Amino acid sequence: MRLRARDLAVARGGLRVIEGVDLDLSAGDALILQGPNGAGKTTLLRTIAGLQPPAAGTIEAPEDSIAYAAHADAVKPTLTVAENLAFWARVFGGSDQGVLARFDLADLAGRPAARLSAGQRRRLGLARLAVTGRPIWVLDEPTVSLDRGSVARFTDVLRAHLGQGGIAIIASHLELDLPAKVLDLRAHRAGPGRVARPSSFNEAFG
Repeated sequence: MRLRARDLAVARGGLRVIEGVDLDLSAGDALILQGPNGAGKTTLLRTIAGLQPPAAGTIEAPEDSIAYAAHADAVKPTLTVAENLAFWARVFGGSDQGVLARFDLADLAGRPAARLSAGQRRRLGLARLAVTGRPIWVLDEPTVSLDRGSVARFTDVLRAHLGQGGIAIIASHLELDLPAKVLDLRAHRAGPGRVARPSSFNEAFG
């Protein structure tokens, strides 16, 4: 398992925000993105996840290997906690076995997602990662709304994922107790007024 990026530039609103990013992550690697608000962390994550094309450069990863967790939790409010996980397991062809316990959701299995607290919804949204079966996790502020105990539990889940040969790329203002590389995006800030010239999406992800 490997994820690579070469001379990657990403854009927001038609203007480049980051450029010259090189990544080379192998099984078991974690990368923490750092930078102030507006530095382009979310834009970079969305580009790596394939939700928008790069402005320049290339990204290489095996097909259907990336699972993305954004600020929104991707939770269906009318389904119960267990039904949400079963739904995503069917979509991705993964397994929801043991996931409720790993994310401390077993006692909430029958509760509709609409009746969860913000922290509980966040745990459910993150639990979706574990049922995708995908080895590369791209995470945008995954600890938002989590209390200290839930952060520790999620960190344990991340360690287990890495120990099984997974890869994680994480944007977080909270310091996580993980062996991880760090990429400070301030060093890759694009020059003012640089207009993005998007690469071919198929070329970049082919």
